[in-house]
Amino acid sequence: MSLTTALIYLLIGFVLLVWSADRLVAGASALARNLGISALVVGVTIVGFGTSAPEMLVSALASLEGKPALAVGNALGSNIANIGLILGLTGIVYPMSVDRMSRRRELPFLAAVTLLTAVLMVDGALSRIDGVILASGLVLFLGFMIVRGRNSVASDPSTQALINEISADMPVRTAAVWTLIGLVALPVSAQILVTGAVGLANQMGVSEAVIGLTVVALGTSLPELAAAIASAVRKEDDLCIGNILGSNLFNLLGVLGLAALIHPMAIDPILIWRDLPVVALTFLMLAAMAIFAGRVGRIGAATLLTTYIVYQAAVVSYAL
Repeated sequence: MSLTTALIYLLIGFVLLVWSADRLVAGASALARNLGISALVVGVTIVGFGTSAPEMLVSALASLEGKPALAVGNALGSNIANIGLILGLTGIVYPMSVDRMSRRRELPFLAAVTLLTAVLMVDGALSRIDGVILASGLVLFLGFMIVRGRNSVASDPSTQALINEISADMPVRTAAVWTLIGLVALPVSAQILVTGAVGLANQMGVSEAVIGLTVVALGTSLPELAAAIASAVRKEDDLCIGNILGSNLFNLLGVLGLAALIHPMAIDPILIWRDLPVVALTFLMLAAMAIFAGRVGRIGAATLLTTYIVYQAAVVSYAL
């Protein structure tokens, strides 16, 4: 595969992946709602998975094809991009406050999950048992969100926002068609993207982990970027922060968990000593801003963005 062909595959894969994930979530959530399933359950599960669907499918397919470095690099790189790039860019344009609910619940949960992921990865492998542990954590998190929503949906903007994403007027037939299209197009687009990513790595002479941490992670984070920009424009600070924290939880628990369940994998040592600490660092920077300042101001956001740029430059320069 030539460099031009690999880039074309990546571009087509990114566009189709984001579009098909959106159509699948819209159709499946409307279909479930029309079939009488609680809006809260649909919002937390189907819609909640929405922005992480690209990462999940790409990493699952990469794992299935024996490309563990691409699968893990995509998950870790997406978490770094979510905080460093997305919150960095958004916070520079529009400083955001972090509500008390996020400080008291999502941040400690993500801290625990980040630590758990590090513990599971430090031995240089993710086994199926590790995958079960991570996937079980995702189930517990979803259950927690549902219980929380039932108790305080009116005062919980993040949960309410998920419910609001469900189409209230999409007919059953239309919802079923979009669900089917999404189910077919999503894995196809993931396959195109993985093929392009592997081809690009081969052409550039770098590891698949590097492509996963940079190009693929950036591309699969596009839904989060779109959601963050939309939330910032509407001045919905808590929703923007909540989406990023929720996406990072899905990436560590769902994306890595699913990939490990599909195919146990060895972890490239560089991912453990270089990239995993950066995941922890960007989270700690965000947590410090949330706890001590209660907001992501322009200086803090610029620091996050600078960290992301320096990290990306380090990854590329080390690979070359």
